[in-house]
Amino acid sequence: MSETIKVSPLKKITGEIAVPGDKSISHRAAILAGLSDGSCYVENFLPSEDCVNTLRAMAQLGVKYEVENGTDERPVDLVIHGCGGNLEKASVELDCGNSGTGMRLLAGVLAAQKFDSVLVGDESLSGRPMGRIITPLAEMGAQFETRGEKPGCAPLAITGGSLSPITYEMPMASAQVKSAVLLAGMFAPDKTTVIQPAINRDHTERMLNSFGVKVKTEGNEISVYGGQKVRSRDLVVPGDISSAAFWIVAAACVPGSRLLLSNVGLNPTRTALLDVLIRMGAHIRDHVQHEDGGEPRGSIEIIGRQLKGTEIKREEVPNLIDEVPILAVAGALAEGELVIRNAAELRVKETDRIETTTENLRLMGADVEEFEDGLIVTGGQSLKGATLDSYGDHRIAMAFAIAGLLAQEGQTTITNTECVATSYPNFLEHLQEICK
Repeated sequence: MSETIKVSPLKKITGEIAVPGDKSISHRAAILAGLSDGSCYVENFLPSEDCVNTLRAMAQLGVKYEVENGTDERPVDLVIHGCGGNLEKASVELDCGNSGTGMRLLAGVLAAQKFDSVLVGDESLSGRPMGRIITPLAEMGAQFETRGEKPGCAPLAITGGSLSPITYEMPMASAQVKSAVLLAGMFAPDKTTVIQPAINRDHTERMLNSFGVKVKTEGNEISVYGGQKVRSRDLVVPGDISSAAFWIVAAACVPGSRLLLSNVGLNPTRTALLDVLIRMGAHIRDHVQHEDGGEPRGSIEIIGRQLKGTEIKREEVPNLIDEVPILAVAGALAEGELVIRNAAELRVKETDRIETTTENLRLMGADVEEFEDGLIVTGGQSLKGATLDSYGDHRIAMAFAIAGLLAQEGQTTITNTECVATSYPNFLEHLQEICK
């Protein structure tokens, strides 16, 4: 991936795109297929740095795999040979790169192993809080030592062992915390229950069920019984709707645009962006065509219109958290105000996404008011090309590449964009196709 992305304004967005595999589901596929009792064919695995790091970590724990399509560096279709839950002690530190999902989910599995492990990450990941998973996993009986420069941050040393089941009430809505506890709960006796304050991504629950591990969901309570075997199965990873979000917004904002996205994941816990854009006046139609591993997937058609502002509801925020930067770009082009509050979680992502989104929008001429837990974007002003920094955050880089397409004048240059490869390695290729 280039160190910079340069974009000039387009009058309309047209075409058809198949976005790469879902990042969240690819992480979980690598882990659960690796723990399964046989061989699993995984199709459309996301060949991004983050997901490949999780796959390699499982290999360093004794799981074998073969690439059927792609390369060792960028596997797309692969066969993962499960270890039957019998992982081996890694001879090296397990490098999660930039992925909080990889580190937190692996921590849940490693908390139950009868050997010590160390999880490390890049500079960005080493500044992100791990206390949110350490608290419940330590309550289950695992021991942790955080060795980072910042308190409670990676490198994360884990002493695993026999775990006890718990009922854990999460203080924040976090699919990563929920998943870490449920994965650890598979290795504990009896029932482990997580109580979430709001419905959030349910990929782990769906995938556990599809791999033969029964998970019970009652409202905001999710429970798993230990001692169940992870059964091998083949699966198709749907396209990532968080990656599709950039193109959805690009087309939705510009009257005269028409875009078709194929093979996109349409899990209801991930489609809040569509609901918000439709409320803003967007013309969007989605159609479920397949369901694999409990994950619906299909097509999304977007026809561009003038949008109007709206207020994001508190309960929508957990399922919009990755889409806030690109949604803020939509707000800058809409009529009226886009209000995003109750989103303080954005302060501890790859960057402080409230600050970086606000700063870059202002540099492009947008009217933005920043709050501790969000921002208000007042639309109706033309965006102008500018030189912007992604600050090493893949979603900021891609959001402002789209903002450059939607600007009224001037070229936009986004620097420090190597990070895009962590989630969308062929983003630049798709950007170039749209710009033809």
